[in-house]
Amino acid sequence: MSVNAYRKKTVVAVAAAVLLAGGATACDGGKKDGAAAPSKSAAGASGAPGAQKPVQVEPAAYLEQVRKGSEEITSLRYTMSGSVAGQPVSGDVAMRMKPEVGMSMKMASPEAEGGTVDLRLIGGVMYIGSEGKFLKLDLKSANPDAAAQLDALGKAGQSGENPGDRAGQLQGAKDLKMVGEETIDGQKTTHLSGTVSLDQMKAAAAAGSPEAKERQDKSVKQLEAQGVQSLVVDMWIDGTHHTKQVRTQGQTAKGPMDVTIKFTDYNKPVEIVAPPADQVVDLAEMMKDGGAQG
Repeated sequence: MSVNAYRKKTVVAVAAAVLLAGGATACDGGKKDGAAAPSKSAAGASGAPGAQKPVQVEPAAYLEQVRKGSEEITSLRYTMSGSVAGQPVSGDVAMRMKPEVGMSMKMASPEAEGGTVDLRLIGGVMYIGSEGKFLKLDLKSANPDAAAQLDALGKAGQSGENPGDRAGQLQGAKDLKMVGEETIDGQKTTHLSGTVSLDQMKAAAAAGSPEAKERQDKSVKQLEAQGVQSLVVDMWIDGTHHTKQVRTQGQTAKGPMDVTIKFTDYNKPVEIVAPPADQVVDLAEMMKDGGAQG
């Protein structure tokens, strides 16, 4: 396979999946000052006895509790499934926000049926591989051509899927509603739903901390580049104010998207290891010559 073919199909598909599925998680979901009392549990994704029930809480106020509770999150894991512009999307993701942002994602290959794409972000270096062969891009020193091709993917990896960001965005939905209590994978949750425009996302970003604003501003720009004007967001929140599931639907310039993310763990150790050196080729070096045949 040529590097150009890999670049155009695999990289673009992975980038689209991460960007559009999550707006594509960093360490906080909004303002750090004036934060409400932390949630009663930040140790796992499962509910806990005695956790506050949202039945008498307004939807926006409830989402504020979710958003502020996300400030405690140091790592998470989630699964992803659905489609983006006719391209099936499925994968497993592990994210670490502290002490240094890192990500490991394995998703179905857009090129080989039954194959997988392995993406790892470690210390500002992105590895994308399949079948024991990896392409490497140093996001801090990429040449202009490489940066132009993979900038969106790098930003997506550095931000990831932030439950706090999603909650903050959904707060601004004019049609925000609390659908009711539902069970997801045997766990009781509260289902909320609403439609969020890009302007509302920008407003949510402006209300956040500097770190959250920078992250969310990038997300909005990436959505704009994909031709997205608004998103229908459904969130399922467990009894500890942690997000159990998020479904995001919208229309891109190339077709509809419908992606569901299920969070399986919070604040559990996440170790991300770089591939063996003999399995890695520096993509930036290869792209200096316009790509090479492999």
